[in-house]
Amino acid sequence: MAESLMDIKRRISSTKKTGQITRAMQMVSGAKLSRIEKKSIAYQLYANKVDEIIRHLTVGDVFSEVAAGGNSKDPMSLNNLLRVREVKKTAYVVITSDRGLVGGYNSNILKAMMDLFKKKYHNDTSKFTIISLGNTGTEFFKTRGYDIAYEYHGLQDVPEVEDLKPIVKTILQLYQAGSFDEIYVCHNHHVNSLVSRFTNDKLLPLSKPKDATPEEEHIASEYLTEPSAEVVLASLVPQYIECLTFGAIMDAKTAEHAASVTAMKSATDNADGLISDLSLHYNRARQAQITTEITEIVGGAAALE
Repeated sequence: MAESLMDIKRRISSTKKTGQITRAMQMVSGAKLSRIEKKSIAYQLYANKVDEIIRHLTVGDVFSEVAAGGNSKDPMSLNNLLRVREVKKTAYVVITSDRGLVGGYNSNILKAMMDLFKKKYHNDTSKFTIISLGNTGTEFFKTRGYDIAYEYHGLQDVPEVEDLKPIVKTILQLYQAGSFDEIYVCHNHHVNSLVSRFTNDKLLPLSKPKDATPEEEHIASEYLTEPSAEVVLASLVPQYIECLTFGAIMDAKTAEHAASVTAMKSATDNADGLISDLSLHYNRARQAQITTEITEIVGGAAALE
């Protein structure tokens, strides 16, 4: 019985240490979540404004005219970013985490991607390629033999725009080289601290804006562009693509931190519950041991009489 009590005490001690670790990780993830949520909200205001300007500048025939012209040798030229090609191969930018301990965050994304590949391509890997941002997704797709056109690890917990530039540059170079004809960004969209939703948004080629409302046409007519709308768009559209990509990464990282907070809270609660159960088990075992010892003493005293 003494050995059994010692084992229970060891389990209680180790579980307490695990609970302390998961509680600390929960606090760290909570701090990161708070930081990135504030930054994401502020950045979204900027991204929405860029989107609004692009929509107004491309009202009417400007979009079609720009898509038909330009310098085809320049990967950042407007016609390369707007022209719709015959789709022979599609690239999917899949954003996952570099580490575990994030609950079902990665499994939700990867399951959704596998369902998409099976439904759309019947697992014909010649029709798509993967741009993997995050070690978890890279290892998953490599293990299954999928084609990975580009991989990137080590995204910061709270990303900066400068970290994104080499990623966007590489993606655009691959697009210009004809490695694929359209690009989608796939990640978990952060809804709230408990809920995230898989999204699959088109990145390139940029789609023609919807038909403008009379109000948008009026606003567009008041825009003054120098020297022309095409020149302004030439500077703005690449910036817009960076906005879309960076916004997706920020959104994915926010969902990742929220998932980590939830997972670590669940682990801490489980540790607390296990400690409570082990303590109860220990007290009962200790009580049984004491009762046995008392019985032995009483029996020995009775034998001496």
